[in-house]
Amino acid sequence: MCTIRHVTGAVKRPRLEDVAAAVGLSTASVSLVLRGVAGPSAETRRRVLDAAERLGYRADRTASLLARRRTHLLGVPVLLRDSFRTELAEEVQVAADEHGYALALSGITRTHDEERVVETLLDLRCEGLLLLAPGLSPAALTALSARVPTVVIGRRLPPDGFDVVRVADGDGVGDAVDHLVALGHRAVAHVDGGGAHMADDRRAGYLAAMARHGLEQRVVPGGDSEDAGARAARALLDAGPPTAVVAANDRCALGVLDVFLRAGVRVPHDVSVVGYDDAEPARLAHIRLTTVNQDAAEQARTAVAVTLERLDGDRVDPVDRVLRPRLVVRGTTAAPP
Repeated sequence: MCTIRHVTGAVKRPRLEDVAAAVGLSTASVSLVLRGVAGPSAETRRRVLDAAERLGYRADRTASLLARRRTHLLGVPVLLRDSFRTELAEEVQVAADEHGYALALSGITRTHDEERVVETLLDLRCEGLLLLAPGLSPAALTALSARVPTVVIGRRLPPDGFDVVRVADGDGVGDAVDHLVALGHRAVAHVDGGGAHMADDRRAGYLAAMARHGLEQRVVPGGDSEDAGARAARALLDAGPPTAVVAANDRCALGVLDVFLRAGVRVPHDVSVVGYDDAEPARLAHIRLTTVNQDAAEQARTAVAVTLERLDGDRVDPVDRVLRPRLVVRGTTAAPP
């Protein structure tokens, strides 16, 4: 393969003009061949392709897309400390790859909030934004969707300009309660998600399921971290533990398990514990957490498809796509003592 060098000796990336000069044709004719457009003769095509291979020419995809005012780039803000959201972001990357789109990820941190991350992604000319359980207000999301196609993943909101892809969180928690009742539990507590946006639906699912079974409801304040789960577990122990706990998320559930283990409470022999998310730590052999799986891959595929319905299709009306979660039974639930 031939390489082209500047007078300084630095390797120069071959350009379309270099291929054209090598075969004695115009750049327009060479471009037709390289884009597979009908017109040039078979001999011309052979000469151009041979020269391109010899020179090591590779089309500049970014420049080509920008010339057409397209980037084929989707933006995803990611809360890096949340294992489920990082897994979901990976699945979005896989789904985008299948459609020829690239992904720009930007981390939400203490010094780089979600609003700032969104502006960074817009500066990169992302054609669409996929927001993973965003904390932005509905009004801010509506305003954002007027600038770029926007999909909210994992948060129940009436679609207003933006699209929504989510799981039926209330049903997922209801399935967890049904599982515990089927095992024989009657004293089932819920460690809620605090102020997290998903918390209301999951709390409502717990309350509805307990009412359906005619059982006493017991909600303990929690949050979206292991520390919040640990505080809730200590409160449960102080007041007298139930025989089962349904946590609003896996991180809370892990905090509950840690406190129970340190206090000598055996799981699942003394108390059963169920989480929600089925994030990677829940699948570890020494944890084996019974939890509700949100099917990150299906959420990602649906979210990307919804985005492309706007970018490459003609849909303009917002949609609300609701998926069904699935209970995964592992080693932290059993019949009550």
